[in-house]
Amino acid sequence: MFSPRATPSSGRRQPSRVPGRKSLAGTPSGLLFSPRRTSLAARSTPTRANHANAESVHYDVQTFGSSLPVKVMEALTMAEADDIISVKVDESGWAWMVCGKLLIIWKICQTVVAKLCVCKELQLAPSEYEYTADLVTISSPGPLETAPVQSISVLTVGAEGRARYWASLAHEGNHTEADLELGDLCNFVVAVRGGSFVVSSCRNHLLRVSTDPSGRLGFRALQQGQGVLSGIGRRVSSLFGMLAPPPNDEVSGIVLWASEAGCLYSLTSSKVCRWEVGDSSEQQTLSWESRCSLDENIADAIWGSESNYEEMKEGVNVSYLDMKLSPSGLVVLAAAWHSQDIPCIAYFCLVTLQDVGASVSDHVVVEVTKHTTPFQEALRTTRLVVPYPGATAFLYTQELVFACSTGTVRGGPPDERISFSAPGDGVRGGGCCGNLPIFFSQTNGLVAVVARQAVSILPETMEDSLCSSLAAAPEMSMETPNRTEAVAHEDKTKMLKDAFLRFCRSDLIGSQVLVDELFPAEGAGEGEEGAELDEVVTRIDLDLVDDYPASDPRWAESVPEESGGFPLTSLIILHQLEDKMKAHTCFMDFLLQVGLLQRLGQVTLRGGPMATRLLLCEHAEKLQAAMVLKTQHGKHGELVNAAVSGALRKNGAAVPPSLTPADVFFREVSQISLVFECLLEEEERRLKENPVASVQWAETVLTVNNILKVKNNDILKLNDNIMKVYNKINIKVNNLSSGGVREVITRQHEVVLRSVYPQADSELRGALCEQLVGLLDLYLGGYVAQLASLQLRTGGRPAAAQQERYNALELEYGQRRSELIAPLLDLGQYQWVAALSEKFCDFDMLVQMCEQTDNQSRLQHYMTKFSDQNFADFVFRWYMEKGKRGKLLSQPSAHHPQLASFLQSHQHLSWLHHIHAHETLSSQATGETRYFSKKKTLLALSKLTALASDMDQTQLSRHLEDIVEQERFLLHQETLPEQLLEDKNLDRQTMPLLTPHGLITLYISEDNRISNEDDFKKALDLLEYINEEVAVDIETLKREIFARALKKDDWCSWEGSDDPLEPARDSVFVKILLKLIQEGVSLQAYLPDVKELLDSEQLAAFNSKPYFEYVLRVNYEHYLQSQI
Repeated sequence: MFSPRATPSSGRRQPSRVPGRKSLAGTPSGLLFSPRRTSLAARSTPTRANHANAESVHYDVQTFGSSLPVKVMEALTMAEADDIISVKVDESGWAWMVCGKLLIIWKICQTVVAKLCVCKELQLAPSEYEYTADLVTISSPGPLETAPVQSISVLTVGAEGRARYWASLAHEGNHTEADLELGDLCNFVVAVRGGSFVVSSCRNHLLRVSTDPSGRLGFRALQQGQGVLSGIGRRVSSLFGMLAPPPNDEVSGIVLWASEAGCLYSLTSSKVCRWEVGDSSEQQTLSWESRCSLDENIADAIWGSESNYEEMKEGVNVSYLDMKLSPSGLVVLAAAWHSQDIPCIAYFCLVTLQDVGASVSDHVVVEVTKHTTPFQEALRTTRLVVPYPGATAFLYTQELVFACSTGTVRGGPPDERISFSAPGDGVRGGGCCGNLPIFFSQTNGLVAVVARQAVSILPETMEDSLCSSLAAAPEMSMETPNRTEAVAHEDKTKMLKDAFLRFCRSDLIGSQVLVDELFPAEGAGEGEEGAELDEVVTRIDLDLVDDYPASDPRWAESVPEESGGFPLTSLIILHQLEDKMKAHTCFMDFLLQVGLLQRLGQVTLRGGPMATRLLLCEHAEKLQAAMVLKTQHGKHGELVNAAVSGALRKNGAAVPPSLTPADVFFREVSQISLVFECLLEEEERRLKENPVASVQWAETVLTVNNILKVKNNDILKLNDNIMKVYNKINIKVNNLSSGGVREVITRQHEVVLRSVYPQADSELRGALCEQLVGLLDLYLGGYVAQLASLQLRTGGRPAAAQQERYNALELEYGQRRSELIAPLLDLGQYQWVAALSEKFCDFDMLVQMCEQTDNQSRLQHYMTKFSDQNFADFVFRWYMEKGKRGKLLSQPSAHHPQLASFLQSHQHLSWLHHIHAHETLSSQATGETRYFSKKKTLLALSKLTALASDMDQTQLSRHLEDIVEQERFLLHQETLPEQLLEDKNLDRQTMPLLTPHGLITLYISEDNRISNEDDFKKALDLLEYINEEVAVDIETLKREIFARALKKDDWCSWEGSDDPLEPARDSVFVKILLKLIQEGVSLQAYLPDVKELLDSEQLAAFNSKPYFEYVLRVNYEHYLQSQI
């Protein structure tokens, strides 16, 4: 009824991320796991016919490794016709086969001739259901590739949950069993970290299985994400991106373990989940609702061109069958069908999802394959294999293997169906090994499906252009020269390109031979030959990143005749940049695999020496920056165009009439850095020209911040991949930051804080600070990575030759860190100061922040959190330098040992720490009634000595509470207004100790001319310090305080007001009432009777003014009622 569109969705044009590739060539002795170039007829099993696929055009089916172990061949021979045979091939080179109740595990031999291959036969636990290879997994403490058989453990789980565990594959008879409480049928088992396993069921129940020291199996439910909003409902919590447990009706398709990232992925019928897995615990970090987004993308890719698509999409059904990990992301195999199709056909799609950390990228690549089946046929039996580098995928069932593109790169390989349907044959399982797709054929054993004519890993356009470039070389023999021949420098450049082309076409041996002839290993890196290698490699890579799009007719007159690079044939600038990045990545992989990357030295650049490897990294960074800028070009064309034009003017580059400034600028990627300086200049110009209140004024700085953040963030991710390549070969790179990046961020920091922040409103300030902190995080993170790269792996200490450089960089890092964070502290942005200072260990900023906010509890928290970095010693030194001896000596008891150690070098203070005369000092402080400052000092010393004593906790708490209470009373005298002290000729250091009554008198007297509600509130608070022995009537004194507070305002001036409450709100009396209410004081019990207050001596002048009594009673009534 409905037919799919002929072309897949537009989302497929995405560059693949190709990390460092494992060598297929390996050592000169041969390939590690590579297929023999022999006919499948060379192998035979006792009763099986040989498979020969004469129909395949683009792929060969070749035997893989040596002959199958005898036990495997015997099991195949003895198997009944209805026995289910299931095989799994692991990347580590191990394979296992389930045949009935028999499990055979063997190591795939690396050579054609089998020698002593490991092969073990195990008996599975009884089960009412058939076992499959998915219910078996193996694990070892170290890499499985090199693990001895004694260290390999095996776990099998029956569909009902009966687990059988072998601690060592070497002892087949020793195993332990346990019943796992899955709640329904088990469908998958994977090995994770810590020698443990994860078991999944058909309804997405996940268990973490491990062994205790005695070898017994234990299990627990895998930890599910629980957000703080989990109690308010699934719908609401999803708005905040919170994680919630899966519903019980979800059907799990598969679980996938990503060993390098330490992550476990689970694909269910409605979501993709991710856990970060440690040795003994795990945390769910992603729960992405996939059904709505993926179903719509898949339906649109297949039926979107139908005229009645909006109506028919309701009948579309999607089933998710398998999931694999590739450099481009998670590749999900899905089958889609429409319920009204006659006949009902299932269309198979490959959906690539990019895991971006907190979520899944909104951009989804959907590749509709040419593989279809009737709806009821082979849906759940179709599985997926995606070998490195992820451009090609292989779908397989028992009858066939279907090779197709994943859609993540342009110009993918052709689709092809490879049949295994000969009598007695069939595909019983598969996997990847040695970056090859491996399948188990029942009649031929392990076979590899390889391209008949090797498909180059380069983009198609660059492959053709490189061939043209080499073919155009005049009088250059493509034969390998003898080592004794002197090869011209230009010819060496072209011949290294030829070696690179062979590498890209998987002719690894030919590529290696050509490289060895051009640059022999003996004397590598020495003299002129070493310098020539650096120059040739640099020239090729620079030609690549700065190449011309020669096929673009607008460039016809601008391409120099001597251009010998990789002329691009794509007309779209972003695609040109993507192809350049792909080719650069392939070139780096080529240098690594043929052994040239380790031999690179240095070149002269910008007037000084620079490591060649660092220059290659810089080229990659600039390509990444160019792609980011081109993406932003479409969003902020006017701003980016202005910056691009400014950069071209500074470079003196002319723009031909047939081209745009963007064409010229993005062609020469090596000069990309200059545009960011011009971007800031354009920003400053617009800030000056546009009014502060205009939308353009704010948008300009927010846009520039975003461009810089996205650009640097992408570069950091790129550098992580670069470092992985270098770490594999033990190469140190001293810097991973393109020139000018730090200067640009520093300049933007100054623009934001000096020119924009003071003029911005609160909302804009918040956005600016968040963006700025993101930039500073990237900036400081670059320093941290650079410092780490200067350290040796053993012991984490910098090498002696690098010590001076390391010390200088560390000092520079500390200075720049404080200079950039300190302005945020001055602005009171404590949240961001804490975030940056905690992450980058700026202890000075942390101490200053705690002191400014008077947050001692937070300071104590940092002392504990950073105890391994001697944060406490830093705090002690800081207090010493700032002259804050009191705070230094008043540390909590938990830090006394560190304080004692610190004070050993400060003998003039250490004696105070060891004093235990707290009782004497406390007695003296209590008895001191003459001098205020002396009593205050004695109380402080008493507290210090008490903290240093060994008294029990209960006694110490009571003692400290008493001291704190006395200090609180002294605070009332210490905070007397300065004007009042001057009028009374009192000095804070020499004045006598005043009684509570005396302090009250001072606070409420007419001499305190600037008294306010705070002074009267202090007077009220002092009433509780008056002893009963003192002949003072507290209630009378309280009425006097309130009466004098009433006299501070002219109440009669409000006569005639419609609302007697409104003008009284600003009176001292009402403000006192509000403070009492805020503290929870019951006004009904606390306030004096209103009649007694009116009759007091202080208010005698108001007796003849009825309006005063009216207003007072109204306010009394109002505030008393407010507490009922």
